[in-house]
Amino acid sequence: MLNHIVIMGRLTRDPELRRTQSGTPVVSFSLAVDRDFASREGGERQTDFIDVVAWRNTAEFVSKYFSKGRMAVASGRLQIRDWTDRDGNKRRSAEVVADNVYFGDSKRDGDGNQGGGSYARQYNDAPSGGSYGGQSSYTAPSGSDFADLSDDDGDLPF
Repeated sequence: MLNHIVIMGRLTRDPELRRTQSGTPVVSFSLAVDRDFASREGGERQTDFIDVVAWRNTAEFVSKYFSKGRMAVASGRLQIRDWTDRDGNKRRSAEVVADNVYFGDSKRDGDGNQGGGSYARQYNDAPSGGSYGGQSSYTAPSGSDFADLSDDDGDLPF
């Protein structure tokens, strides 16, 4: 069976880092995730507030680098928990157990600014299927701003 979820939204509060009795770090936070469509009644987009839990290294990473208002991308699995409230009523909660949490904005946008320019980033050490050594076989697409260097001898300066 497949249970994988990816959500992107802004933190509604600062992450809360705790430790289990055995010392395992766990963090909980909530993401405000806008729906992709507007409601028929008012024409405004609805927002879902989704609880997220992360463990171990991911928990420490989130507690160190994320704060209220910061855009985050969380990927993991959806988990449904049954619990009993103080009055003895049976309750059910859904939460995302995050395996990975990524920045959803750039550092300068991370101050809670609601402006544009938010996007997930991915960095690779080397081009796909290639390496840094030797001559590059890359050809810039026509009409691009990239140009081949005529004096490139293929050696890297490091």
